Amino acid sequence: MWKVCLSTAANLRRTRRFSAFAAFPGPSIVRKRGSEILQDPWFNKDTAFPLTERDRLGLRGLLPPSIVSFEQQYDRFMESYRSLEKNTEGQSEGSIALAKWRILNRLHDRNETLYYRVLIDNIKDFAPIIYTPTVGLVCQNYSGLFRRPRGMYFSAKDKGEMMSMIYNWPSQRVDMIVVTDGSRILGLGDLGVQGIGIAIGKLDVYVAAAGMNPQRVLPIMLDVGTNNQELVEDPLYLGLRQPRLDGEEYLAILDEFMEAIHTRWPKAVVQFEDFQMKWAFETLQRYRTKVCMFNDDIQGTAGVALAGLLGAVRAQGRPLTDFVKQKIVVAGAGSAGLGVLNMAVQEVSRIAGAHGVTPKHQFYLIDKDGLITKERKNLDPAAAPFAKYPGETEGLREGSNLVEVVRKVKPDVLLGLSGVGGIFNEEVLKAMRESDSPKPSIFAMSNPTLNAECTPADAFKHVGENIMYASGSPFENVDLGNGKVGHVNQANNMYLFPGIGLGALLSGARIITDEMLQAAAECLASYITDEEIRRGVLYPSIRSIREITAEVGNAVLRQAVAEDLAEGHGEMGPKELRSMSKEASLEYVKRRMWFPVYSPLVLER
Repeated sequence: MWKVCLSTAANLRRTRRFSAFAAFPGPSIVRKRGSEILQDPWFNKDTAFPLTERDRLGLRGLLPPSIVSFEQQYDRFMESYRSLEKNTEGQSEGSIALAKWRILNRLHDRNETLYYRVLIDNIKDFAPIIYTPTVGLVCQNYSGLFRRPRGMYFSAKDKGEMMSMIYNWPSQRVDMIVVTDGSRILGLGDLGVQGIGIAIGKLDVYVAAAGMNPQRVLPIMLDVGTNNQELVEDPLYLGLRQPRLDGEEYLAILDEFMEAIHTRWPKAVVQFEDFQMKWAFETLQRYRTKVCMFNDDIQGTAGVALAGLLGAVRAQGRPLTDFVKQKIVVAGAGSAGLGVLNMAVQEVSRIAGAHGVTPKHQFYLIDKDGLITKERKNLDPAAAPFAKYPGETEGLREGSNLVEVVRKVKPDVLLGLSGVGGIFNEEVLKAMRESDSPKPSIFAMSNPTLNAECTPADAFKHVGENIMYASGSPFENVDLGNGKVGHVNQANNMYLFPGIGLGALLSGARIITDEMLQAAAECLASYITDEEIRRGVLYPSIRSIREITAEVGNAVLRQAVAEDLAEGHGEMGPKELRSMSKEASLEYVKRRMWFPVYSPLVLER
């Protein structure tokens, strides 16, 4: 289990190998010429067009005469970006973040190849801008920031037309779709049509981390209305100004949409993103056995959390089998919290079965009304499996608050997916000092940054230096004095969802199973060395995200083959996939990862 996929040092050394796969790209056949080429961000090279292409494509006179290389363009953009950082010093964090997003978005609108190269080479710095946490701010302001359409929009007004609408998308092939209904964007709630920003950001991560071809990805907004009255009254709002559809009306829209995309692109992987809990579980169960799809908030978050929880066991100096004895308090009974518990229970059962030990489900679930027990009236069916019987509560009662539960249970792990910033207050954190664990863990996983259950500084201050800390949003490490550093881990979904999508795509998996998701989580968990664990590290560096994604994608692919769910992809059929060694399939995954370089353009005759 703990055999490391690849050492971190090896990851960093090998990351640049990906560029070799695209060093000599084949030509791209284009139907456009002249100014049309310059206005197409996929084919536009700006001032890097060589003279032969300028002649061939009718670009003479439409560009300055100087030819600027790809590397020079890259350096010019990075210099511009650094100048922006200097010029925005002293402004509010939100203003700076949006200014950084704007300059990247302008490049995205103009030159996609250069954009993705910049993103890949600077992923640690730029991921917080195009993804969490800045994407939340972008979604809140999306109607005002809107300049040009990206992706597709299906609305409640399009009922009965979706099968024809889907053919309006120009790409004949789509590999990856991220769809949201905007009902629960991060921890920000109902943002309506403005939620399209989260789908765009996720697919940028797919391109950068998983090497998905950006011409074959599709962000989709499913606009079924909004219950956010501020948006309805906002004159700039771009979505439907009506209450959200509900019940059978809502499901009818979802069914029609899913049938349309599956009809045109039956092999596409579909990721559901930021659906409110009311529909997140129901839609997952409704489609997961029919379409190759998963819900990142439920399953991606669960996988990343599980990887961290397994690492926390190692940090305690305990064997893996002791995961079945871990006492875990989960604050937050939404889709993410329940997803984590579902996967944790599956892992406990798997370990118990493999090692012949008796499983103990020592999980305590808390929502806004306190500890959830079987005595609760109107108990949510999704939370019911984790509700405690009266005799299992350590003397606690239905509705006991978070401080009471932590004091009584003395958990190994306190895990937050509540969406409520600061809920792990000083009193709660001081109660964690009495944990039975030799190295207690605090997971404050809610996004964006202001919604984190506690800051790392507060966690190390009130619980002590001997803790493991993870957050959903990026924070700086904590200076503990005397040369000591409190390591901050970012339990970021981008460690897993790109690999899940990539592995499912390249295997040609009919569906995505719980076992495939567990394989992904266990691969991520095994990535960290014992020495890194001793330093408080639970997750690898984002800088090695392409290597991580290749390993995770390979784990998913091999599990799909093991379950006889792999139908193959392109020239690689199921028979060829079954005959591959683990090393060969890893190389296959890496070879299929797109890398941004300018390809020669040839005009179609």
